[in-house]
Amino acid sequence: MGDDSEWMKLPIDQKCEHKVWKARLNGYEEALKLFQRIEDEKSPEWGKYLGLLKKFVTDSNAVAQLKGLEAALAYVENAHLAGKTSGEVVSGVVSKVFNQPKARAKELGSDICLMYIEIERAEVVQDELIKGLDNKNPKIVVTCIETLRKALSEFGSKIITLKPVVKVLPKQFESREKAVRDEAKLLSVEIYKWIRDALRPPLQGINSVQLKELEEEWVKLPTTAPKQSRFLRSQQALKAKFEQQQAAGGDEADGDDDDEPAPQVDPYELLEPVEILSKLPKDFYDKIEAKKWQERKEALEALETLAKNPKLENGDYGDLVRALKKVIGKDANVMLVTLAAKCLAGLAAGLRKKFGTYAGHVVPTILEKFKEKKPQVVQALQEAIDAVFLTTTLQNISEDVLGVMDNKNPSIKQQASLFLARSFRHCTQATLPKSMLKAFCPAFLKQVNDSAPEVRDAAYEALGTAMKVVGEKAVNPFLADLDKLKLDKVRLGLSDECQLGIRAMIRWPTTINKKLYFVFSLFLQSGGPPKKGKSASALSAKGKKVPETKEFIETELSIEVCEEKSAAVLPASCMQLLDSANWKERLASMEEFQKAVEQMDKNEMPCQALVRMLAKKPGWKETNFQVMQMKLHIVGLIAQKGSFSKTSAFVVLDGLVDKIGDVKCGGKAKEGLTATAEACSLPWTAEQVVSMVFAQKNPKNQAETLNWLSNAMKEFGFTGINVKGFINNVKTALGATNPAVRTAAITLLGVMYLYMGAPLRMFFEDEKPALLKQIDDEFEKMQGQSPPAAFRGTKKGGAEEDGEEADEQEEDGGGAPDIMDLLPRSDVSDKITQDMVDKMADKNWKIRKEGLDEVAAVISEAKFIQPSIGELPMALKGRLNDSNKILVFLTLNYVSPQSVAMGPALKQHVKSLGMPIITVLGDSKTNVRAAAMTTLQAWVEQTGMKDWLEGEDLSEELKRENPFLRQEVLGWLAEKLPTMRTVPSDLMLCVPYLFICLEDRNGDVRKKAQDALPTFMMHLGYEKMLKATGKLKPASKEPVSVLLEKARAVMPAKPAPPPGKAGAAKSSSGGAPASKSVLQLLYIALRVVVMFLSFKPLPHILSQPPHLSPPSRLQGVLGKKAPVTKAKDEEDRSGVIFILVPNGKEQRIKEEKGLKVLKWNFQTPRDEYVDQLKTQMSTCFARWLQDELFHASDFQRQVKAIGVMGERMEDELEGTVSCLDLILKWFTLRFFETNSTVLMKVLEYLKQLFPTLSRENYHLNEYEASSFIPYLILKVGESKDVVRKDVRAILTMLCKVYPASKVFPFLMDGTKSKNSKQRAECLEELGCLIENYGMNVCQPTPAKSLKEIAVHIGDRDNSVRNAALNTVVAVYNVCGDQVYKLIGNLSEKEMSMLEERVKRSAKKTPAAAPPPNRQAAERERLQREHPSNPNATFMRKPAQQPQEEVPNKLNQARAQNAEREHSHPSIPKEFQLDLDMIENDHTRVSELPDLVQHKLEELLEPIMMPEPKIRSVSPHFDDLHNSTASTINFVISQVASGDINTSIQALAQLFSMESLAREASMGVLKDLMHGLITLMLDARVEDIEDGQQLIRSVNLLVVRVLEKSDQTNILSALLVLLQDSLTTSSGSPMFAELVMKCLWRMIRFLPETINSINLDRILLDVHNFMKVFPKEKLKQLKSDVPHRTLKTLLHTLCKLTGAKILDHMSMIENRNESELEAHLRRVVKHSGNFSGMKSDRGTEKGQDDRMSKAKVSDILSEIFKKIGSKENTKEGLTELYEYKQKYSDADLEPFLRNTSQFFQSYVERGLRMIESEREGKGRIQPSSTVIPQHGLDSGSVPLNGEEMKPAVYYERLKILRQRQGLENNSRGDSGPTRPITSLLSKPSVASSTDMLQSKLSQLKESRESHFQQEQSHSPTRSSSPAANLDDLKKRLERIKSNRQ
Repeated sequence: MGDDSEWMKLPIDQKCEHKVWKARLNGYEEALKLFQRIEDEKSPEWGKYLGLLKKFVTDSNAVAQLKGLEAALAYVENAHLAGKTSGEVVSGVVSKVFNQPKARAKELGSDICLMYIEIERAEVVQDELIKGLDNKNPKIVVTCIETLRKALSEFGSKIITLKPVVKVLPKQFESREKAVRDEAKLLSVEIYKWIRDALRPPLQGINSVQLKELEEEWVKLPTTAPKQSRFLRSQQALKAKFEQQQAAGGDEADGDDDDEPAPQVDPYELLEPVEILSKLPKDFYDKIEAKKWQERKEALEALETLAKNPKLENGDYGDLVRALKKVIGKDANVMLVTLAAKCLAGLAAGLRKKFGTYAGHVVPTILEKFKEKKPQVVQALQEAIDAVFLTTTLQNISEDVLGVMDNKNPSIKQQASLFLARSFRHCTQATLPKSMLKAFCPAFLKQVNDSAPEVRDAAYEALGTAMKVVGEKAVNPFLADLDKLKLDKVRLGLSDECQLGIRAMIRWPTTINKKLYFVFSLFLQSGGPPKKGKSASALSAKGKKVPETKEFIETELSIEVCEEKSAAVLPASCMQLLDSANWKERLASMEEFQKAVEQMDKNEMPCQALVRMLAKKPGWKETNFQVMQMKLHIVGLIAQKGSFSKTSAFVVLDGLVDKIGDVKCGGKAKEGLTATAEACSLPWTAEQVVSMVFAQKNPKNQAETLNWLSNAMKEFGFTGINVKGFINNVKTALGATNPAVRTAAITLLGVMYLYMGAPLRMFFEDEKPALLKQIDDEFEKMQGQSPPAAFRGTKKGGAEEDGEEADEQEEDGGGAPDIMDLLPRSDVSDKITQDMVDKMADKNWKIRKEGLDEVAAVISEAKFIQPSIGELPMALKGRLNDSNKILVFLTLNYVSPQSVAMGPALKQHVKSLGMPIITVLGDSKTNVRAAAMTTLQAWVEQTGMKDWLEGEDLSEELKRENPFLRQEVLGWLAEKLPTMRTVPSDLMLCVPYLFICLEDRNGDVRKKAQDALPTFMMHLGYEKMLKATGKLKPASKEPVSVLLEKARAVMPAKPAPPPGKAGAAKSSSGGAPASKSVLQLLYIALRVVVMFLSFKPLPHILSQPPHLSPPSRLQGVLGKKAPVTKAKDEEDRSGVIFILVPNGKEQRIKEEKGLKVLKWNFQTPRDEYVDQLKTQMSTCFARWLQDELFHASDFQRQVKAIGVMGERMEDELEGTVSCLDLILKWFTLRFFETNSTVLMKVLEYLKQLFPTLSRENYHLNEYEASSFIPYLILKVGESKDVVRKDVRAILTMLCKVYPASKVFPFLMDGTKSKNSKQRAECLEELGCLIENYGMNVCQPTPAKSLKEIAVHIGDRDNSVRNAALNTVVAVYNVCGDQVYKLIGNLSEKEMSMLEERVKRSAKKTPAAAPPPNRQAAERERLQREHPSNPNATFMRKPAQQPQEEVPNKLNQARAQNAEREHSHPSIPKEFQLDLDMIENDHTRVSELPDLVQHKLEELLEPIMMPEPKIRSVSPHFDDLHNSTASTINFVISQVASGDINTSIQALAQLFSMESLAREASMGVLKDLMHGLITLMLDARVEDIEDGQQLIRSVNLLVVRVLEKSDQTNILSALLVLLQDSLTTSSGSPMFAELVMKCLWRMIRFLPETINSINLDRILLDVHNFMKVFPKEKLKQLKSDVPHRTLKTLLHTLCKLTGAKILDHMSMIENRNESELEAHLRRVVKHSGNFSGMKSDRGTEKGQDDRMSKAKVSDILSEIFKKIGSKENTKEGLTELYEYKQKYSDADLEPFLRNTSQFFQSYVERGLRMIESEREGKGRIQPSSTVIPQHGLDSGSVPLNGEEMKPAVYYERLKILRQRQGLENNSRGDSGPTRPITSLLSKPSVASSTDMLQSKLSQLKESRESHFQQEQSHSPTRSSSPAANLDDLKKRLERIKSNRQ
């Protein structure tokens, strides 16, 4: 008991695996209770027992095992996870339960197996049970069979797969155990219930006694099909239905048999294939070639025995088939022929579709052998050819059959027709298309008139069978010329002869299929097939049509009868005067004739009699043109009004053709021909007319006839035209000597090209090159045009013709296949000799190659060949498997052109030669695989995909474990399957191997399989493919199911049917049952409800037009599908065309950057780019719009789609922007096409798009621009002027939404094109960009760009040279002579051309003209060049725009002040208030507040500071100012971009130009460095995409700012930033660290930059820093780096300047109190550079003094005198500069102390100017101005002509503010009399906002000075700003009062 107490405490799952059996028993009992209690099938409790369940059923203790089985059954029934245990549990049941003696255990084990089947694990259970049949224990075998029988009885044959069961069943009948045999018998009876006679063939090999017993049992079984009684969990609906039937009673249940039809099982599928090739006698091929017929017979008898096997293993039967073919074709012994035919029939029946490869080789031989008359031979041959037909298609053998239909031997013709009759019975309307009937019916009609009665009867039977299969309506058009008697015989074949033929088929051999007897017996018992409504209706319709057709077939009347009939309807006088000798009487007779015809009724008009009267002498030889015109006119009237037959037409056509070239009568003759064509059809009329006219020798008639025919084709359409006949006549016309005939023939070809397309040219390949060029030119004119709609010849029989046209389109696939059929093809079978074939099979590879070359030469010479090529396919197949890869490659190259040569008839060789091409795709060499794929694509283009997918051949290829083969084939299928609307059912055979490829070891194979998976699913369906996973291993099923789910989400839709299909469906819906109409009505009603719920308007289809009543309208809706489809299309197109996908564009950019998709970069677009674009567009474009945009054939639909996009641009602007990248990509594809209509529509859309984007302030990103602009630039070289102009205009607009500096590199790339027009246009556009945007637009640098542009000056093309010269001249106009440095070295000739062009340019625009006029002229020129884009440049435009384009007063003010901008350059135009204009304008009172709308960004730029207005300015300086202004404006627009990369790039460009970078003030640099360092430290930057790249870009920008900026300003900015960062506690410590790193970098630069640094300002900044952070406080910081940085800076400065550094502390107040001075003295002293110091600072003297103080004073005094004089000021400044250079430590302070601040500034700027000129950097030439004198007041001194720094304006502003009492003196300033030195001692640090304030003050002061000068014209300024302000106020008051 102690042991029991231990395990009793354990949990249930541990008890179940305890070693004590009682514990396990207790555990099983408790587990059973637990399993029955748990209600949730997904409870986690189930998971605990997942691994224990096998132990439940395999327990070693019998008692415990019994309870374990009960628990396991409960688990399987209730647990969701039970399916995972099926394999191991059922295996345990079979091995450990079925051998138990207890019946209860076996019963529970069987129940567990059945329960697993119920939970969808039937395959696993069945496999384990079948494995159990091999067990040695008979008890296990018996129980397994019994369980299988129960499963089949309860679940049925749909759930239990019978093929593996039937396969092992015969073995069980051989068991020694009676119980096993008995159970096998019971199982066989159960199987027979479900599949009936299909079980007989597999059991034919069992003991005859057992078979007899089975037969007896089978007879006893009921004839009703059994029903499934137990259902899977997924079949609960069926289960409920079954229970209802059971409750209702047995009778009712029996009556419902139709709901679930029994599955049809093919006995062939249950059989195991037998391999016979290895079992052939070793000497078989020797014996079959033996001379003795007995040996040949032995070989054939051995083969016959093997061929009787009902199912044969696939293999290479080529040699065997060739041997049999030779016996049938050439053996004289009819007994051997019969044996060979039986062998061939056996092979075909055993291989089925796999024999299709060889069908084309044996059919011609069998047909030829039908010349034998012995019945046994004929019967054997019939059996053979019938068996062969079942392995192929009618289309594949049609050429061979048609080839013998004209044979001289009547037996061959008879048997061929009988064979076709038997074959037609296996066909349907789909497999017997109209194209086949079109080929066979003429041959049958010829045989109907044959002299041999047996041939005629066979033809009647074949036609009758065809009519039975496809209906009379399809066959009748081909029987129009058949008389009534023969037509009745054909119809007789519909019933009697058809059934007689079927009865004859009963005698077919059993080797084909025993099941045929049963099928045809049922057929006869039922009285034939059920008659379809369509056939009946067609028959009745045809019965009505026959008399109508016969009415137009007239017999020829004698002249007497015609006169009699004519006299009855014509006046007597008319009849008498018809042949009068007086032309006037004949004319009067004609007039009466015409009146009589006009008044006749159609039914009373004897047309033939009337036209014969017209032809009566003189007839068509009438000499008077008036009479002749009347005759021809009457002919047209008769043809129009009467029942005009072809007999009547024959009477008049000769006369009409004879007069068609007559100048006076030709018009009437053409009208008569047109009327005749309308009455008798154009094809017939045209054929007669052309043959007649070319029988003549009159070139005028020939030319005019061809011209009439060209026009008639446009009016009547092309339907029914005999193209082949016309082409022969056209060739005759092309060879005519008369040019008019040749021209008319070429025009006719152009019209035919509209309908036939490119294949038409194939007929004229042999023409002379000159003539062929004319034809090509004509075709090119017609390219892109669509044929006009026919409006003649549609009244009579219109409905029938429409239906036929629809059928034609549906079955024949349009006109292209017909045209290919019309090509003249050569029969090369005779030229392919046996010697060639033997050579190709030789052992020597060189001889094999020689044979290949000979075959290739034959095919190349023939151009177009017939499909009958003898044994060539088998020989080529051998070479495709050649061990020599060179020969394989050559064979592929020879086979590829063979596809074009043979055309669509190539289909019959798909199995024999096409499949070996697929095998080559597995070759290890890349070039061989590529050649094989090229060949395969060429074949598919001719044959279509259907034949490749039929049969098992493709699945056999995928079965090969070759990774190369699998990935190539799957990739090919993934490309082709989406283009197909339907596929053969055999595609399902490939699915198991597709699943295997999904788990292949090779990654490429897996990827291709995943790509192909959705394309398979679109045809086979998700459910069907999911069901196919049931045959996979358990480990594979789950991952494959997951991939199926993913593929389901991306499964493409099937392509829409062509328009012809709709018509066919419409015509066939006439016989539909009433229920279909009800369904259609319900469908329409549902559509209406849905539309009301969605608040959409009803489609146009349901609106009732006034001429239709409601019932008729509704009937029209129900009867035709087309209007419903149209309504659906209209409804679908009413929605949005662009679908907004959140972050869709960003995701696409990310994928392209991550290389997840192809980068949009190509020379020509490949298919993968198009497919990728389609995939991307499918998520954000309306489906219909995408279909239209990618429509393959009709470009008009693309044009309409672009039009819709343009119409909805404003309404769906957000959607357009979200899809802009895809729209632009689609446009790039159109740039590579030749259709000019689409191209012009694209350009029109772009001209609408970019201005719209510009108005919305949208800017293209890099991703959009790089995928569009390069391809747009390609079109700038288009040959058509209109295209080039549009592209140039678009490029101009593009600069408004994308920076011109980024467009520039794309244009530079365009100059490298081979297209000279493109190079020239790109260079012209570059010149425009430079003119408009200045030199800053040149990227990457002006020098590099101009060197590349200058290269084109030496181009061979004149236009390119001129464009390059114009561009360089444009640069010259911007930067002057500097252009010669930028362009580099040119040859002497090129330089002379450039100089000449520059001189000519200077003559056209004189330099002496004042700047305003020159710029106005420039503006006008730009407006003329770009009228569509008036705002393409930053230069101001005159007010020449319409009123609606000037939205506010700001634009008006800019327009009015444009000219004043140059006369007063110191004042920007925003501040030019034209008060006179305002006073005169009394209209817009409400717009006064809108006068000022400033662009404040322009005020932030130091370079835009106003210049003093009194000085004179040189023209060169004016040009520079304008260029700089436009450059700054451009950079501001770039910096303000929303794209941070664009902003950084713009700043980098700005700081790449040293002259601009040095203009940045200290405040601007401080703000800039603060922003850049903050950006680098922002943690969020790293999170964004390309964050690291952005940080690197900012880092490079910082380095550039440090290097290029003014070194004084940047050092000051860094010191101030460091001070601020250390003061602020909230900032990041990393900020100060980075600032110090910048300072350390600047310290390294000091040795090179020390001469350009203002040390006074630097020391002042250091002094201020040390005041805030004294030494003690600095040492208290956490880091000593700031202290060390400051010490290093000062130490470096002292080291570089020595003791002179102490002279640069003049800006520091109370320098004695500064720590800085003491520190510097210590450093200087320590370094040994300081010699001594006196207490009085005034006595300090430099260590290096070389001159006495007196001498220095004299020299400097002399220099300053020169500076003070007007004449020598330049010389004085130069001498002072040279003196400073020589004596750098000279003290100028005493000489400047008593001068004004302006004089000091003037001297300082003059020195800087000279320095920059000496260094080669100066671009501004100083001009002589009024020089300020010593001692003058600064306020009254005129300014010099030099550029002023912003600091000077700042100081002036402070002085003015002090004078006006506006200065803030809170810092202890001493008032307005404060000296200048004190002002400079503490310059405040100006931020960007401070600078803006400073600029505004300067502008205001400048404005005041200017205003004072205008009023007083005095050199002094007497009036104050207050007076000016009062005056302004008064004038503004006057303006207000005037407006009120």
